[in-house]
Amino acid sequence: MKESKTVTKKQLTPSKIMQVGLGFWASKTLLSAVNMGLFTLLAEEEELAGQNIKEKLGLHDRGLYDFLDTLVALNFLQRTGLKESSIYTNTEETNLFLDKNKPSYVGGMLELSNNRLYGFWNTLEEGLKTGIPQNEIKNGGAPIFEDIYADQQKLKEFLKAMEGLQSSNFKMLSQKFDFSNYKTHCDIGGSSGHLAVEVVQNNNHIKSITFDLPPLEILAKENILANGLSDSISVKSGDFFKDEFPQSDVITMGNILHNWGLQDKKTLIKKAYDALPSAGALIVIENIIDDDRRTNAFGLMMSLQMLMETPEGFDFTAADFNLWASEIGFSQVSTMNLTGNTSAVIAIK
Repeated sequence: MKESKTVTKKQLTPSKIMQVGLGFWASKTLLSAVNMGLFTLLAEEEELAGQNIKEKLGLHDRGLYDFLDTLVALNFLQRTGLKESSIYTNTEETNLFLDKNKPSYVGGMLELSNNRLYGFWNTLEEGLKTGIPQNEIKNGGAPIFEDIYADQQKLKEFLKAMEGLQSSNFKMLSQKFDFSNYKTHCDIGGSSGHLAVEVVQNNNHIKSITFDLPPLEILAKENILANGLSDSISVKSGDFFKDEFPQSDVITMGNILHNWGLQDKKTLIKKAYDALPSAGALIVIENIIDDDRRTNAFGLMMSLQMLMETPEGFDFTAADFNLWASEIGFSQVSTMNLTGNTSAVIAIK
């Protein structure tokens, strides 16, 4: 007689649905704390009572402890005591990454999200139905880069956000990629020269160029000078669509291609190909979507962010890039995992 098997049916719950659906609650709580400088304040003071935080940040009694204790529950703060007797401190992570006075600060992207991006996502449905960006363009404003580059304050906030987002990736690339067979490097869309600085600091035989629009030249020179690398890194101003790329053994693009439509992407890849010698390398750093488009949710949402901000931009898979690079003439393409959801796709001429 065969034994009957008991099949246990998986108990379904709506927990994940509700967690994601109401995720903006947690997001806005963290973004507000970063924007008000809470974690920087606690890094300076080491610990503060709730009432001290209230006074220093100009908060109201109502909601004070709900706000602070939500950050405790989300593991962004630590606490001893309760309500009026409470003492708050940073966690190890918030102390390292959300203190504006530390070079490891990544809150620039969170500040940008709070002050600029958050509102755009409220009209995601409209963007999905129309394909039209949901930023200033929708109301007749200038395209994102024209708007940002015309305002020094906006430009600095944007650069701080991008540098915080990519700092660890730039460092890892400069250490993991084998630069030993190359002598020269150019970072296209090099912004304030952050990637060029990392490359040279970790590969002191390399001579580097950071290439971007004229408004970035002063900021890049200041950054390079501050790092004592003026003899190894030069700054060249230009428009990467109108001007030829400087000839170099290695060309990098960090979060550049996803801003543009397919034909512009191919144009930039082709210009890199033309500027490289035989066996030269094009390295593209992006939130590369997994080829099956199932696991890198951040990369996919970054592509939605491009919908919100640009007329044609989108993020892509390694397979997509492989196809484009092969069409243009690159002989081999590989992928290098960096930190988190970011990878580098590397094409060899």
